Amino acid sequence: MKTSLFAAMVAAALLMAGAAGAAPATTTTAAAPAYSTSETDIGTLLDNAQTKAVLVKFIPDTVANPQFEQARAMTLKQVQAYAPDKFSDDLLVKIDAELAKVTPKP
Repeated sequence: MKTSLFAAMVAAALLMAGAAGAAPATTTTAAAPAYSTSETDIGTLLDNAQTKAVLVKFIPDTVANPQFEQARAMTLKQVQAYAPDKFSDDLLVKIDAELAKVTPKP
């Protein structure tokens, strides 16, 4: 039941994200921003071994769920809107604190 509910929430989120359109790209010469739950998409976090380890530390069941891959284009903050009990503000703050310790890849 939880898996079906999570899958439905992710699917709805993906549809809404696609309808919103992509944000325009910006170019800056500043240092790469730190990883965060509100700015870094899930795909980027999963593709980096260090940031994936942070996710596994805090949300191991979610990371292990194959359906989580469907949310790669979203941020954890965006997913929170569809599963606020699973991705509380407190949890995202803890994840952000750990992500801040990881040096961003260029």
